[in-house]
Amino acid sequence: MITILDGGMGQELVARAGKATGLWSIQALLDDPQMVRDVHDAYFAAGAQTATTNSYSVLPERLEPNGLGDQLDRLAILACEIACQSRDAYGSGLVLGALGPQGFSYQPDKSPPADQAAEVYAHLARVHAKFVDAHILETMSSVDQARGGLMGAGVTGKPVWLSLSVDDTDGTKLRSGEPIADIIPLITEFKPHVVSINCSLPEAVSQAIPLLAGAGVIVGAYANGFTGIANTFDHIGATVDALEARIDLGPGRYADFAQTWVDAGATVIGGCCEVGPAHIAALVARFK
Repeated sequence: MITILDGGMGQELVARAGKATGLWSIQALLDDPQMVRDVHDAYFAAGAQTATTNSYSVLPERLEPNGLGDQLDRLAILACEIACQSRDAYGSGLVLGALGPQGFSYQPDKSPPADQAAEVYAHLARVHAKFVDAHILETMSSVDQARGGLMGAGVTGKPVWLSLSVDDTDGTKLRSGEPIADIIPLITEFKPHVVSINCSLPEAVSQAIPLLAGAGVIVGAYANGFTGIANTFDHIGATVDALEARIDLGPGRYADFAQTWVDAGATVIGGCCEVGPAHIAALVARFK
């Protein structure tokens, strides 16, 4: 049986708001929480079976430079509450509490060491735990980054989903350059409920999935729709204006890529940045 995830939140919010800021998806929590609810509702209407909280970027290093450090818990709770409200209105579905990479997305060298990162993730996981069905660590791009996430998120006893981001030009490697095979000992040690490949080109995801299929874990896949990650998108405050969306990845083509992931052993399928409700509807049509 195939589980259909929701699609990307941050880029969908940017598209609806018509602007991008250094706070990215946090901006909607501050300015227009109803828009966040609308995005969750759109994914459920498309047939998604999950609502991933808009908390990927709700991290101290994103908030503190903007004078919002004291808003960490409030914004994390708000993101969880909105997802739960959408799930309740729909009538079913899992709420996944998103925990994004510390340092900056796609830049694992900027992440704090695992022990230090785990303290932040443990705090946030405890905040999320009152609301979510599982914690989902997203865009983990190195073995140490994944370790810190698994150490921290594991404190609540709820299921932990681990999502790894791979090199867009060589999907057999994490963005750190480490082989995907190096993550297998972490799977054995921490026993995440699902291990996915996320926020990488669909072609790279197709390379990566077969390498996880024999790891004794539920395998998932949700790619992004960027042309690639610009070199300038590498620091807190950088805006997604630096990233370009593909024009050749409509819902049908995305579903074709997803078919290759399913054929390779993935049973959890969804979308990441630039993959919206229409893409999720196409996955539902294909696999449900």
